[in-house]
Amino acid sequence: MIDLQQNGPVFTLTMTAGENRWNTAFVRAFAAALDTVEASEGPAALVITSALEKFFSNGLDLAWIQSTEPGEGGDQKAFTAEFMQLMGRIITFPVPTISAINGHAFGAGFMLALCTDVRVMRADRGFCCANELAIGMRIPDEELALFRHKLSGSAFFDTVQLARRWSAPEAVAAGFVAEALPLEDLIAGAQARAEALAPLGANRELFGSSKERIFGESPSINRADGAAHLLRSRTA
Repeated sequence: MIDLQQNGPVFTLTMTAGENRWNTAFVRAFAAALDTVEASEGPAALVITSALEKFFSNGLDLAWIQSTEPGEGGDQKAFTAEFMQLMGRIITFPVPTISAINGHAFGAGFMLALCTDVRVMRADRGFCCANELAIGMRIPDEELALFRHKLSGSAFFDTVQLARRWSAPEAVAAGFVAEALPLEDLIAGAQARAEALAPLGANRELFGSSKERIFGESPSINRADGAAHLLRSRTA
């Protein structure tokens, strides 16, 4: 499900579960990889990407959620709380994080990308989209808080109310993707950014506490109901 490699201060987490749809087993595998990164010492940064070029992450594992047999996806009852708490962990992760979006990032996959510090995106193909309304689902309050924190006012409305599909050039113009790159340059470009930012991760406590001030329970530049606080507080 998850492959984690390290090259100097740069960790690269590659999601290897096909469309990388989220279920409890996937959440726990992802969290275990974060444990390894967080336990490291010295300068560090994390790049997150997908092994499948068509999909960065295609959202929730809806077939598993709707199934009466959890199977390999794991405990269905634990999923919502554990997924939201994982997103809260990523948004306040104590080293710099970069998403290398090499395919579609829909729903929960878009959430993952927005929880990282920096996003670079494949220039020629793929969309970022919160497609919940388009498929008849209510967007959770925690997800709305995340989008409100990470997107401009107009991009927020287009994303959550109009289910807009953002191409890479549009996402760069809207300000929530830093750069659109050719597919062949995407991972290297993300890793170069990660290496440049890795010294900030040497002081894990300082870097993480700064994110807590921005996104946590009492964010210094946002409303009191910070995105990280709401994500982590979800219990069911």
